Amino acid sequence: MSKESFLRETEVEYTSSTRWVHWIRFFSIIALTITGFYIAYVFAAPKISSEPTLFLHAKMRMVHEIFGFLLIAITIYKTYIFFFDKSRVEKLEINSAKDAINIKIWIAQIKYYLFLGEHPKLQGAYNPLQFAAYVLLYVMIVLLSLTGLILYAHIYHDGFGGIIYSAMRWFEVLFGGLANVRMIHHIAMWVVLIFVPVHVYMVIFNSIKGKEGALDSVISGLKFKRKEH
Repeated sequence: MSKESFLRETEVEYTSSTRWVHWIRFFSIIALTITGFYIAYVFAAPKISSEPTLFLHAKMRMVHEIFGFLLIAITIYKTYIFFFDKSRVEKLEINSAKDAINIKIWIAQIKYYLFLGEHPKLQGAYNPLQFAAYVLLYVMIVLLSLTGLILYAHIYHDGFGGIIYSAMRWFEVLFGGLANVRMIHHIAMWVVLIFVPVHVYMVIFNSIKGKEGALDSVISGLKFKRKEH
């Protein structure tokens, strides 16, 4: 066993709730992407039959709505624990905002990515670039959710759709009509789709360069921090 292995210790990086939210969001985005592309452009059709049971488009819409409401639910939950959870790990997330307004940490972080310096010491769980990217992600998710609810209310006029109809009509007018709502919905989704591969690349980059187990911490919740001497 190398000497380096004795200079690190495990530390809780993500709580179980954070990891669950991450993976539910991940699979929700996958499901919403596939079904969303199908709803926008029907790229497959069932074999023609005389039986009236080939409602593939309706099934895709159903799956899209299920995962859409699931994404809304976990986004509300994640927002709540970000601001109000008292645990040490979750508190570190909101502390990331302090690092995000520190220009010195921004410069040090960019130098780290350019192999020109060491990783800066952070108060929060995320470095400034990560924090800015996550803020953008959540803005896009809010846009997706809001525009999705506007479209939902125009299809389902009873139940929950009827309850939110008046409010969603106000937002529809604010966005300039249903055509603009659909366009914003699609653009926000493309921003998320661009975010995902960049996010995966940066996680792998940090895992290899930092040697702290960043890649598997979202599964185990643990990272291998350097011991302070």
